[in-house]
Amino acid sequence: MLVGRHGIGKSQIVADFFQRKGMKVVPFFLGQMSDPGDLIGLMHKDEPTGRSEFLPPYWWPHDGDPIVLFLDELNRARPEILQSVMELALNKTLAGKRLPVGSVIVSAVNEGEEYQLTDLDPALVSRFNLYEFAPTVDDWLIWAERNQIDGRITSFIQKNPHFLDGDGLQEATPERLDAVSGLIKTPDRRGWARVSRIIESADQIDSILTKLIAGVVGSKSANAFRKSLTTPLSVTAEQVLLEFSKHRKKIETMPLGELLLLNEQLLVWIQADHCPDEKSEKARSHLLGYIKLLRKRKLDEAVAHLVSMMEKPRYEKTMAFVAESVELTQIITDYMEGIRIE
Repeated sequence: MLVGRHGIGKSQIVADFFQRKGMKVVPFFLGQMSDPGDLIGLMHKDEPTGRSEFLPPYWWPHDGDPIVLFLDELNRARPEILQSVMELALNKTLAGKRLPVGSVIVSAVNEGEEYQLTDLDPALVSRFNLYEFAPTVDDWLIWAERNQIDGRITSFIQKNPHFLDGDGLQEATPERLDAVSGLIKTPDRRGWARVSRIIESADQIDSILTKLIAGVVGSKSANAFRKSLTTPLSVTAEQVLLEFSKHRKKIETMPLGELLLLNEQLLVWIQADHCPDEKSEKARSHLLGYIKLLRKRKLDEAVAHLVSMMEKPRYEKTMAFVAESVELTQIITDYMEGIRIE
């Protein structure tokens, strides 16, 4: 059972993980289900025996291959639906029919006082292994880079992480678009992915687009996002790693605050596997040149920030990338040792 807020990717991570393993994922949004028959099938009379039995539901596997039954919004389900889930979670059976061997049952629940939820029976909860699903902002940035989320959005979230999930944002003034009829719109990760699709073909974010964005993530977030586009970083991670000499002069004039943002973008770009294999050596050489330039400018804080970020488990691929260069590994190791001593 995955426990977490809405819109943070619980459904997607389950589907992606098991589909990569070659397993069929059958999703059920239990909060929208009004009849247990959708889950367990409908009763009918077996003519030869005269007995009543349940017809297999439409999703039931007939080939004997194991499936993943994903029960989303479990704590929004009606009580009669939860009774069917109880049998399913205990024995992997429904109305006397057993799921194929190797089948997996995964549920997801929303957590928070802002939701209208059904209290789950402790006996039902005890049948699941509970795990909190709380991806960090860095986790989302890496995911966003891999999934071609618009770079203007990732740059904005990197600078303003509190806008990713709307933590602490107040969007409740009655005259606003996102507070119509008492409805309050705040940003979430799913919303920013939709914004990316809205703006992907737009070079400029005008007032009309800003209103469209506000309908997805809220007025405060939309206005802050538009304002952020007036001051983009002068150099991208790809330009540093693949065209360092061409952009060296710009890097030499970048202030510390921008360099710290650029550091994070460098790590995310590498972690997201954007570097072509044939250009890996060049990218490592340019990363080394970038670090040496920071040292030449006596920006030890920027270097320490970069190498300390690399130590985080989420940047494991980045560290493996760096490890292919002896000189790069040595300079980073020296700084890591210095950070630990301090």
